[in-house]
Amino acid sequence: MIQIQAALFWAYAIGATFAMSAGRQLQVWERINAGEGPRTRSRAANPYLALTVLFAAVLLVPTGLFLLWQNPAWATMHVADGHEGVWAGFVLFYAGGIPVAAVLGFLVAQALVLVGAGYWAYLQCVGGYFLLFGTLVHGWDGRGYERFLAPGARGFARWRQDSVVNHVLDFLTSGTFLALLIFGAAVIGTMLLTEIGWLMEGWSLPGADEDRKVHRVLAIAIAAAGVYGLPFLGALVASVLVRLVGGWIGLPLFAVLAGVTLLSRRSPVRWLYGLVGVPHRHWRADLDRTAESYETEVTSARSA
Repeated sequence: MIQIQAALFWAYAIGATFAMSAGRQLQVWERINAGEGPRTRSRAANPYLALTVLFAAVLLVPTGLFLLWQNPAWATMHVADGHEGVWAGFVLFYAGGIPVAAVLGFLVAQALVLVGAGYWAYLQCVGGYFLLFGTLVHGWDGRGYERFLAPGARGFARWRQDSVVNHVLDFLTSGTFLALLIFGAAVIGTMLLTEIGWLMEGWSLPGADEDRKVHRVLAIAIAAAGVYGLPFLGALVASVLVRLVGGWIGLPLFAVLAGVTLLSRRSPVRWLYGLVGVPHRHWRADLDRTAESYETEVTSARSA
């Protein structure tokens, strides 16, 4: 349900965020199947991965294709003016690329979670959403927000001839915005409910809730700010730097700023990450426990 140029970034970020939300369950799942045969250890048997694929295929792809058919100019960020300007390969690329990107994001984040590098899995979410917001805010030519807020090719062509307020009003009263509202309620609502549900399910596992340092509601708010708010703020800062000093200086400067903010051992982002109670280096599946005891604990936790 997003423009083609940003769709793959969003799908990757969603996949990574789903894996992070179910990080503790994935660790338990890996331990339960440690001694099993290849049939139960197959990726297709992972219920969290299967639900991620289902989400991408049933919600992301159909809503995106609908908007591409309804308003090809907006869906292609005004690269095409109408249906005749849309190459058939774009449709194939969109329909096939969305599930692949979601699976890739999930598998990368899952692999990092399983080796105890939970914070690096979180950075996959940040990177994906940063690229999504960066495309929508700045784009490839500095007109990303113009391409997003212009509902039609004519409005985009005369963007500089009218005020931003009028363009925003045109967008808010357009059929494209109405479709985004309807689809957004279904797609984003399902996405958030899934992520929150998996987080709370992970907190219910034995010993997992001890890592959560704040109330559940506050932990969810911190997680949302870290996954969505921080990348959006980063996209705005990067866009401002590029506009002020140019891309050759602005992007390296932003990279240094982002590195200090995210990778420093005393980073406030790392500190906030530690409050939420998601997998970190200090929490792994207990190798001293047997697969049978873990299965019993998971069953009892879900029934509680």
